[in-house]
Amino acid sequence: MQALIDGSRLMTEALVRAGAEVFIGYPITPANNLYLFSGKRFKTFLAAPDEITTLQWMSGFSAAGKLPVTATSFPGFALMLESINMAYMMELPMVIVLVQRLGPATGTATSGAQGDITLLNGMLSGGYSIPVISTSTANDCWEMAEHALKTAADLRTPVILLTSKEEVMTQFSFDLDTLKEIKPIERKYYTGDEKFIPYNRDERGVPEFLPVSNDKHQVRYTASTHNANGILEGITPEALSNTIKIQEKIENNLDSYLYYEFVKEESSDTLLVSYGITANAVREAAKILKEEGRPVSVFIPKTLLPIPDLYMNIMSGYNNVVIAEENHPGLYRKLLFGAKAPANVHSVNTIGRMINPDEIIEEVKKHGN
Repeated sequence: MQALIDGSRLMTEALVRAGAEVFIGYPITPANNLYLFSGKRFKTFLAAPDEITTLQWMSGFSAAGKLPVTATSFPGFALMLESINMAYMMELPMVIVLVQRLGPATGTATSGAQGDITLLNGMLSGGYSIPVISTSTANDCWEMAEHALKTAADLRTPVILLTSKEEVMTQFSFDLDTLKEIKPIERKYYTGDEKFIPYNRDERGVPEFLPVSNDKHQVRYTASTHNANGILEGITPEALSNTIKIQEKIENNLDSYLYYEFVKEESSDTLLVSYGITANAVREAAKILKEEGRPVSVFIPKTLLPIPDLYMNIMSGYNNVVIAEENHPGLYRKLLFGAKAPANVHSVNTIGRMINPDEIIEEVKKHGN
């Protein structure tokens, strides 16, 4: 069935079908459509007075056993950072849809950008990681939303679903029959009779979960440095070890939420790399180059953070790597390769506008193929 739709509707519907029960938000451009549609689809919808309150309420719902969602853009996300750190330390599942727009500061609300990836890499004090999953197609808006919620529940962690103005606001004709079925995720709860230990970890390093609303066990969750029982202990070896285990949980289970697209052309020594909205320009550039007899490989990471070793292994197999992203400094390139990229790594960057496939093609031809 053909329908006129946008990414906001696809994400909202996918999250609800996957089992998200609560949406809490404060309206902000260009995330307004997610706020609007969520008010019509979620069982519980709360309009918060500000973004700080949004994350505090989400943490409360999460501790009570619900799976909460919000949507915001950089100015609102900046206000959420302390509470995201809190939810990370308490190991509370939730999904935060971050719709990128042009910055810095309030920037231009009606202009898209890909400027938040460095912020996401360093949002936690201490440099710890939160899963960041991005969308680049209509199907991604559907499937990555489901994966984000599943990852949040499975690993007991906040998850960022990264998108952009163009993806959530642009309407397009789409065949809804191509969408895969989404069923509610099955959550696991502690069912034992012995004392519940809120940060007692399983073989994957993930603590068992029990909502504070249960009437059988005492449940203690805290955002301060704590031991397995949730007792504040400052910098004791057990408490510090528990903090390290939170990070290890995210990194050691990376394969469970690793999503990417890799189209390999055996005859090519050039790899095009991009994510989010700019991935579409890369796909189009690759199509044109192939028609011209200059095939190139394409790599679209969808799990952006933490950065898997696999990504570096893929890129190391090419003489030329062209990374396209809609920001001036080349933020993801710097995360991948550091302050100074190798000589064979090239960039296509813009500010205040989307990247044209012709710009990518020009960069490929400049360095040969």
